[in-house]
Amino acid sequence: MNLFLLMARHGYALTFGLLLAEAMGLPFPAAIALVAAGAAVGAHALWGPYVVTAAIAALLLGDTAQFWLGRYMGWALLGFLCRVSINPETCILRSAESFYKRGKITLVIAKFIPGVNTMAAPLAGSMKMRFWQFLRLDLAGASLYSLTYMLLGYVSRDFLAAILRGFHAAGRAMEVVIVAALLAYAIYRVVQYRKNKPYAVVPRVQVEELARRLASEDASRVQIVDVRSHGYYDSGASRIKNSIRIEPNNLEEEIKNLPKDKDIYLYCT
Repeated sequence: MNLFLLMARHGYALTFGLLLAEAMGLPFPAAIALVAAGAAVGAHALWGPYVVTAAIAALLLGDTAQFWLGRYMGWALLGFLCRVSINPETCILRSAESFYKRGKITLVIAKFIPGVNTMAAPLAGSMKMRFWQFLRLDLAGASLYSLTYMLLGYVSRDFLAAILRGFHAAGRAMEVVIVAALLAYAIYRVVQYRKNKPYAVVPRVQVEELARRLASEDASRVQIVDVRSHGYYDSGASRIKNSIRIEPNNLEEEIKNLPKDKDIYLYCT
């Protein structure tokens, strides 16, 4: 039984469940569920206002939970969510960069951006955004996301029906193709995970050890660098004495200006 048939039979509960799972950071096909729901509305199997209400309620509930978790758990939660991505550092920095470039409007478009969609709500919480402001922006984003994909399913319902008929006609061959594609994707993820695994452990130094070195005659060979992410840093922020600031989302250019004859110590959020 495919997703479209399930949607026709259990559409409201399925829409709510899949979108809540996506909002909580689980890799569920929420966009596909919305397209299927839109097609079911077009076929008069579901009533549009109920589906939209279920979708928006699920997204708001999941995002609100993520917001408060982000408020109290901060980057520990963000790091945990990013472990499902291929490169955790890229996952966090991409989300922070989106907030830096677009500001709070990121919450309105975040659900359309892979990776950022999972990180936006907890990142907003960790940045101490006011909850009612977050809720207004998230409501706008959830509504835009739900209506866009449902409208896509509604207007393309005949095309989707033709595709499904083709799947049924292909029978066993189509099942083999789908299984092979899933297997290839799983192998790709394992290969990428192994490739990036060496970067999972970041060398660290204790504060006391660095303080002792700064107090010694060797202090001239030390350079401390502030790489705090956006939302935690502004031009007037206090920094460790004698440290310099570099932009974490522009590292490729910034590191060219670092001294070559000193040991570099970074501190981040």
